[in-house]
Parts: sequence; C-alpha cells; structure tokens
Amino acid sequence: MILSIESSCDDSSIAITNIETLKVVFHKKISQEAEHSKYGGVVPELASRLHAVALPQILEQVKEFFPLLKAIAVTTTPGLGVTLLEGVAMAKALSISLNIPLISVNHLKGHIYSLFIEKETQFPLTVLLVSGGHTQVIEASDRNNMDIVASTMDDSFGESFDKTAKMMKLGYPGGPVIEKLALQGDRDRFNFTIPLSQSPKIAFSYSGLKNAVRLAIAESSEDDYADIAASFEKIAVAHLTQKLKKYFKVKAPKKFAIVGGASANKYLRSQISKLIEPHNCELLLAPLEYCSDNGVMIGRIAVDMYKDSEFTELASLNATARSSTL
Repeated sequence: MILSIESSCDDSSIAITNIETLKVVFHKKISQEAEHSKYGGVVPELASRLHAVALPQILEQVKEFFPLLKAIAVTTTPGLGVTLLEGVAMAKALSISLNIPLISVNHLKGHIYSLFIEKETQFPLTVLLVSGGHTQVIEASDRNNMDIVASTMDDSFGESFDKTAKMMKLGYPGGPVIEKLALQGDRDRFNFTIPLSQSPKIAFSYSGLKNAVRLAIAESSEDDYADIAASFEKIAVAHLTQKLKKYFKVKAPKKFAIVGGASANKYLRSQISKLIEPHNCELLLAPLEYCSDNGVMIGRIAVDMYKDSEFTELASLNATARSSTL
C-alpha cells in the first residue's frame, strides 16, 4: 500500500491506496474552512499551524497499516509554501522511520488523476483544470507528457467565485455559496460582459468580470445578491465555454475532462456537457467528493509512479510554492 499526504492549501488529508487493486483503503480529510471563513480567504500561517495539528491526528488512525506500506507520497508543488512544508516534513519522517521510499507529487497532476480513482488511467485526454489558483487547458498524452495550452491572464475561475462571495460578505469558500445562491436568482438580470469575447486568443481573464460584479454590488441591495450571483455564474462559465469552442475548432479531443475544486460546480458541468455534445467527445468527471484537494488523488498517481520506480531522494524532497511545468 501507499500512504499519501496532501497539505497544499487548507485541507489536511491522508489516504492509503492498495497498489495492485487501486482500492482506497483509508481516506480522511480535515477542512479548515471554518477557521479561514472569518478572514474571507486562506491565511497561510494559520493554515500551516492547523496542518501541524490535524495531520498527526489523522496519522494516528492509520498506524495499523504501517507494516504494509511500500512508499510515502506527498504533494510538493504547487501550493502554499508554508503548508506544503508540513506534509513534506511528515513524509520525510515516515520515510526514515519505516525505511521506505518517497514519491514527490505535483498537485495539478494529482487533480487529473482524480479522474482515475479506483480505475485505470485513460490517456490521452484534454483537461480543463479549474480551481482557486488555476484555470488551465492541459493536453495530457500521458503522466509525464502534459502541456498547458491555455491559462488565465489574471484571476482564476475559482478565485473569482471566492472574491465575489467575499464582496457580498458571504464567507469562504465562495464557490459553493455562490452556486447555491445563484439557483435562487435571475441569470439575465445583470448584463455582465463576457471577458475577451472579441479576442481570438485562447486564454482566460476574470479581473474585469470581478470588477463589474464589484460595481453591481455597490449599486445594489442584499435583495439583489441572488440575481448578481446567478448573472455572474452565467458569464463566468460562458467565458470558459466560449474559449473552449475556439479550442475545439482547432483541435477536437476524443476525451475531455474537468478537474479541480471548481469542477464540482453543476452549472459548469452542464454547460461543458452541451458544448462537447456535437463533437463526439467523451466527458470525464471526477466524483464530487474528490474534486477538491484530497489525499486520494495523490495516492492514485503515486501508484503509477511507484510501478515505474519514480522515487525522490530524501535530501531532494522539497516544497515548491510555484511550479512552472507539469
């Protein structure tokens, strides 16, 4: 079995995955949402301190599996440097004490592998990765050949939801709050402009939409918030689908996937499903419970890395906040 650790942001998670069967033997995640909600977003130093408490608490529950472990996998990049370090420190300690190798996992690749939890991989495919920190289109030939072909020029898709919720003083994380509020609103009430609609470039931008929402909130009352949320969600998703239409005209993939924390948005899923319908393209979606950060997706990619002996030396294992490549 492989023990995997995820601490890239504000979720402390440990999982254990069976190498041969791919079955998830254990998974627990402790969220910090309540602690960060009062600040309207993640406070890195606070998140690090909470990881230092939560990760050992979870680890206590899996000691019975220690004799069966063949490797320790841990998220090392990208993420918040101070929170990644908590997971890396635990991984190193376990590697030394159990005398088993380390596997360094790229968090974004982990999200792609959330599609393959308890099942075999399905490459090649094209992926839309949408989260609080990233909005990217990735062409993935296999685990070690992934190219980012489009990304955001400023804010990410998920971040725009968080900031919209913060401007409305609705708490953190903003994605689920805005999605729920939008269900009560009129999507056509506020005529926000689709970003980069006249640009032929396949890229994303949410700063302008965020500012338009800010002005609408300033000129409205709380009674209008549901309509603002619905109109914002409509345009935020329309921006993605409009650019993806351009992409599909250039290169229509056989398999298309949506991953990342924001991929749990049901309106996004429905609109992407409509988009790919004419292209004879299979849509892959991660289970809702594994869309956000979790140790299971780290364990799933680690299984494939273990089989290919992709280990990292103890002295070389480090946390890196930013990752320029996949």
